[in-house]
Amino acid sequence: MSLRNLLFLILIAVFVWQCRAAETVSLGPGIKVADAPLQTLINKAQKFEHGDYLITPLAEFTLDAKVLSREDYFLDRESDLAPTDLALGWQKMSDEAVLEQIDIRQSGRWYHWSVQGGPIPRREIETQSANMHMVPANDQVATMLDIVQPGQIISLQGQLILAEGYDGWRWQSSLTREDTGARACELVYVTALSIITP
Repeated sequence: MSLRNLLFLILIAVFVWQCRAAETVSLGPGIKVADAPLQTLINKAQKFEHGDYLITPLAEFTLDAKVLSREDYFLDRESDLAPTDLALGWQKMSDEAVLEQIDIRQSGRWYHWSVQGGPIPRREIETQSANMHMVPANDQVATMLDIVQPGQIISLQGQLILAEGYDGWRWQSSLTREDTGARACELVYVTALSIITP
């Protein structure tokens, strides 16, 4: 790829990011999602191919969540599978009265937050929000994922997965909402996605 083409892609990415930042949806104060994500471990899962990757389902996974932030990726290896990361919140982390006191951003496949004082305990921020790498299972999910905006409430179904490249590359999901730091993100093979509100 030429330098000119790379710069053009970067400009497009910045433009898309700025447009989406301006489109953040406000739903007002109050908890919008009462329940934490649900998962059920899969025993003896059948592997399957998805593009150039071999996918092993690790757990069935469903959630309703508020979109705290989104980040789209184009240039890394992982973007072949997961072009979008969503930072998602539930329970107290779906309450805009709480969220307006927390600075949230994403970069480099990480979800970062900072707060002065803290509207809720640090551990609740850690366990009631997460960065999730979204692997669309089909074109319909990919289209829905493309229109998701920060602030919306979404519902999704799918599996937490292990993805393997035939060159030995591996990317594995966290299987708990209790962890933090490196390898704490969920890698979600999304089979259904809907926007609940608005």
